[in-house]
Amino acid sequence: MNRNRLYLLIGSFIAAGYGWLAYAWDKAHHDDFTPCLFKNATGIACPSCGSTRSVLHTAKGNFREAFLTNPLGIFMGILMIILPVWILYDIITKKDSFHKAFRKFESTLRIKWVAILLALLLILNWIWNIQKGL
Repeated sequence: MNRNRLYLLIGSFIAAGYGWLAYAWDKAHHDDFTPCLFKNATGIACPSCGSTRSVLHTAKGNFREAFLTNPLGIFMGILMIILPVWILYDIITKKDSFHKAFRKFESTLRIKWVAILLALLLILNWIWNIQKGL
């Protein structure tokens, strides 16, 4: 994927993420609110269930609650802050440091043991989400 297409794609995902957070921030005070389409359809928590609530806890400075809700949310929240700044820096300075880092990350994910480890962590997170009744 070329640099401009990647930056546009990631920027679109981040903008959608911020839009989703704005929507969820308004709905978060309702106990029955769950934005998870998978859980709404099946009644079972997905591997990322609680990520929205976790990002909201992180934004409010409740890091313990964020971690206990879903550690993936902390990671996503950090990415939602760092990536726009990084991409904007690349655009302003006409560099492609994010593009190079993304390609390196992509090639690292193709290493079998790394992919297996990440899949295992995701499965363990899913089991934890189901066990804690998210």
